[in-house]
Amino acid sequence: MIDHGPRCPGYPTMSTPPAAEITPGAGSRKSAEPLHAHGAALSLPSRNVTWRILILSTVLIFVNCYWIIQVEGIWHVNHATAMSLFWNSTFFLLLLVLFNIFLLKRFFPRYAFSQGELITCYAMMTIASALAGHDSLQLGIPGVQGFPIWFQSQQSSLGWDTFTGYYPDWIMVKDLEILRPLYEGLGSHILYTRRHLTAWAGPVLIWCLFILALGTVMICLNVILRKQWMENEKLSYPIVQLPMALAEDGGRLDFFRHKPLWLGILLGASLDLWNGLATLFPSIPLIVVRHDHPSRNLGPYFVTYPWNAIGDMPLPLYPFIIALGYFLPLDLSFSLWFFYLFKKGLLVLAAMMGVEPGRPNAFPYLNQQSFGAWFAIVLLALWTARGHFRKVWEKALNPRSPVLDDSQEPMSYRTAVLGLLLGMGFLTFFCLKAGMTLLIILLYFGFFFLLSIGITRVRAELGPPAHEMAGNLNGSFLLTMFAGTQAVGIQNLTIMTLFWWFSGRGYRTHPMPCQLEAMKMAQQGGVNMRGMGLAMMLALFLGGLASFWAALHLQYHAGINRMTDHNWGQFQQLKAWADTPVRPDFWGQIWMGVGGLAAYGMHLMRTRFLWWPFHPAGYAISLNFGAEYYWSCLVISTVIKGLVLRYGGYRLNRQVMPFMFGLILGEYAVGAFWSLLSLFLNRGRVINIRTYDFCPG
Repeated sequence: MIDHGPRCPGYPTMSTPPAAEITPGAGSRKSAEPLHAHGAALSLPSRNVTWRILILSTVLIFVNCYWIIQVEGIWHVNHATAMSLFWNSTFFLLLLVLFNIFLLKRFFPRYAFSQGELITCYAMMTIASALAGHDSLQLGIPGVQGFPIWFQSQQSSLGWDTFTGYYPDWIMVKDLEILRPLYEGLGSHILYTRRHLTAWAGPVLIWCLFILALGTVMICLNVILRKQWMENEKLSYPIVQLPMALAEDGGRLDFFRHKPLWLGILLGASLDLWNGLATLFPSIPLIVVRHDHPSRNLGPYFVTYPWNAIGDMPLPLYPFIIALGYFLPLDLSFSLWFFYLFKKGLLVLAAMMGVEPGRPNAFPYLNQQSFGAWFAIVLLALWTARGHFRKVWEKALNPRSPVLDDSQEPMSYRTAVLGLLLGMGFLTFFCLKAGMTLLIILLYFGFFFLLSIGITRVRAELGPPAHEMAGNLNGSFLLTMFAGTQAVGIQNLTIMTLFWWFSGRGYRTHPMPCQLEAMKMAQQGGVNMRGMGLAMMLALFLGGLASFWAALHLQYHAGINRMTDHNWGQFQQLKAWADTPVRPDFWGQIWMGVGGLAAYGMHLMRTRFLWWPFHPAGYAISLNFGAEYYWSCLVISTVIKGLVLRYGGYRLNRQVMPFMFGLILGEYAVGAFWSLLSLFLNRGRVINIRTYDFCPG
């Protein structure tokens, strides 16, 4: 969202701020110390990244990871990380802001949190939450917990013994006596015995280092791309609008004095309060907005051939997603729901051609088209930045070169390049020790980081409400599509099942866009960038450690649960590949090229014609699974924003923004309350008393 017109008090613009003013403590100001040409600070100012905020963030990381693993992983409800704007970290930021305004600023101003401290805490919570999220370590931790070893021992008919021998002993826990109380739920106290702590310590530490290396490569890539996307191309970063508005000046009463804001809060909170009571007391009628409610599914109305190929067609009406969609550029919000309907049309066309509905690797090759579109988006972004990359390389080779100033980056460009090489070196060494081959490692991670850049670019430029891609848009399927399973090798494919958490199912909780958005908030809020870089790396390690601890603690109590139920797919797929090798998919490759050409064509049309309404990101996201959660909400937000801009202009747009902020905050606050209440109401093994789940997932 681009800022136009007069600024609403308390609502920040997205313009680039002047050079940051840094102070050693909250409240006072002085200019930052000068820096050398190569970027090494004579005196690193630390007003915003303070020890107290690092300690507070550490505590909140463990709280949030426990909360997320419990409700998302063990119970599979209240998905805090399904949307691009995580509601758990936004909720905690709101609590900190209110605490700051009404207690610290009023009675203890010397100890009040600064804007930069709030930004740092929010960024660390968000990065850690991304790791604990449904599409991240919830899909990876069961593998470390010996998932295939345990279930093969219990059900020999699975036939997983054809590949379980390829897992090294150091990469997961294989001792059945250690695994038994975990999967049978014999009590959390067993975890804290010396034998069990010793058994878990090695694999958990190894994987935490893997997470740190993987996340460090992402940070280094973001450092290299940051100036190009923030200062040269001036991307809009819609996702950070609300957190920045909350954190401005450490929280301002001006933000909460807008009547439209309170109208939005009242509407969103009232809906969730009513539905929360209706969930607890079924005699109260429910106001249905969820995508998975039978009354919100248009699919059953299409019963005749070929229209029955449409399948399920949810009609969600989440108010907060309508509000999130309002901050999207009109062409993207339109494209997201248009291409969702376009996908349904392709399915009908396939049925008319005699293709069995749901048949994989057949027309219309939706996943392959999405593959190609994402590659086109990434390559176009990298090509546009080619001049910037030359300058970065020159600066990395000669830190005293005046070609670029990297003093305001989270690390110098030389450090970023070295960090990129060292991080990839660690990942490569890890995979080689696990038995993978060098070429497959490089291809696998090359694809992953290219896709990561694409997702980060789309989030920075456009801010879709979510970007789930659950159609096997991952490295193992890409490699088998081009080379076949035998060329990739069963050893490589076996280890890839343990990477499902970062290149596997959905990518909704990808850490890399969270990192770049943290840099944007730091730039806009005057946070010490070097301190933010260290804070993000700390959040990566702590987020991994907290996620493993929470999962082990909770699973020793719960036993087999929804988190383990969601981890059969990658192992069943591996078994199918081992039993029936797959050849290279020629037509899949062709349709991947079609998707790339279509996305490139849309890009060319957008650069030549202002009226062109189709955005390649909408095509890439919606042809895969994921837009089902929110497409109809974006129809509404597209209409509302179109009418506002047409008849009220940007002045009315700025007046509508507080209402949309309020709608999000109202649902996030009350929705988080119901989720926290469920923790207290269900302290047993399973969720017996359900509370209202306001968010899709």
